[in-house]
Amino acid sequence: MFGAAEKQEITASEVPSRPELTLVRSAPTVEPRQYLTRGTPAFRRATIALFLSGFATFSLLYCVQPLMPIFSQDFGVTPAASSLSLSLSTGFLAFAIFGAAAVSESLGRRSLMFISLLGAALCTLVCSVSPNWHVLLVFRALEGFLLGGVPAVAMTYLAEEIEPRGLGGAMGLYIAGNAFGGMAGRVVTGTIAEFFSWRPALAAVGILGLIAATGFLYLLPPSRNFTPRKGFDIAFHVKAWSGHFGNPALPLLFAIGFLVMGSFVTVYNYAGFRLVAAPYNLSQTELGLIFTAYLFGIVASWAAGLLGDRIGHFVVLPAGALIAALGAAVTLATSLPLIILGIVLVTIGFFMTHSVASALVGRLARGAKGHASSLYLLAYYLGSSIAGSLGGYFWLADGWNAVVAFILIMLAICLVSAFAVARLARR
Repeated sequence: MFGAAEKQEITASEVPSRPELTLVRSAPTVEPRQYLTRGTPAFRRATIALFLSGFATFSLLYCVQPLMPIFSQDFGVTPAASSLSLSLSTGFLAFAIFGAAAVSESLGRRSLMFISLLGAALCTLVCSVSPNWHVLLVFRALEGFLLGGVPAVAMTYLAEEIEPRGLGGAMGLYIAGNAFGGMAGRVVTGTIAEFFSWRPALAAVGILGLIAATGFLYLLPPSRNFTPRKGFDIAFHVKAWSGHFGNPALPLLFAIGFLVMGSFVTVYNYAGFRLVAAPYNLSQTELGLIFTAYLFGIVASWAAGLLGDRIGHFVVLPAGALIAALGAAVTLATSLPLIILGIVLVTIGFFMTHSVASALVGRLARGAKGHASSLYLLAYYLGSSIAGSLGGYFWLADGWNAVVAFILIMLAICLVSAFAVARLARR
């Protein structure tokens, strides 16, 4: 799969051993870590592969978001109930991350991520032909469960295989893949649903997921700093998960993931209901095009990773939360251009915060980084599932004003947590 030059690069840092010397060693030696370094072909392949994994994950996960008003009409369900098409996926994904992190210790990072992406893409294809609302929800839940094998393992792969000075930029590019996938999935389904129906729209996203999974498998270099564990030692995993709560900065980062993701998903879940109604009356295509705001997220996540490496993550982290809060407040305007500007600012702030918080979890975790990543992503996707559905009740109670009040409360707590993480880490 890899050329000779790349094989040479991958093994270049290994110290050759001589048989006659290994016979007289009196103590075992620890081989130095062999990181993927910036500017090398293996580094580029790894970052492109993980970009594809992020693209597939978010396009498959969030492709239903612009379809929620259509689901509400076609299946006769409320806006809060239609949000279950997303909330069930993110909820099952959140808990599957726990098992995925543990399974990857035995099965391996690369294999588990590929199986997860392939299975999720097939579930989306099944959803496109589902005969009723309940069957669609069952396969959306299964899809979320399968996708649990990607996010935590991808973050762990980056933390293990990428040189520390390049981790922020690599993590930013991975999050950029999330942003691009989230945008593409929403735009594709919104546009196709306008001219055909939601069924071919979901089928198209499923096919894109299959293509991305194939590219991921071809490009990602095998792990070099990972040693599989034999069997499944539940005591080891429980100790690893619980041990991270002894590091006071990590629970705050988990809370930040929950709050910023919950705020972001709530904006996108219910902005569609506002904008397809009077006085805006946007079509499905026009609504889908609003999701091109994710382009700003792609740039923001990549830039936040680089800025975090250069000027400090504890400067960029609260800045992202502030920008998201400003954007939420701007969406209270009645002017459509200002509403779109507010959504863009929320998108930028979210991806800045998430990109930096993800990198900080890998840096601040003391061992068992995969388990730390799984805890962060558990909180992150629970934020999407819980807050994304709760936002529907605020929408029913007092429309968009109540939704924004809910979002601003979450972001205020997020900002306080960001400052607290900075104080604790600097100690």
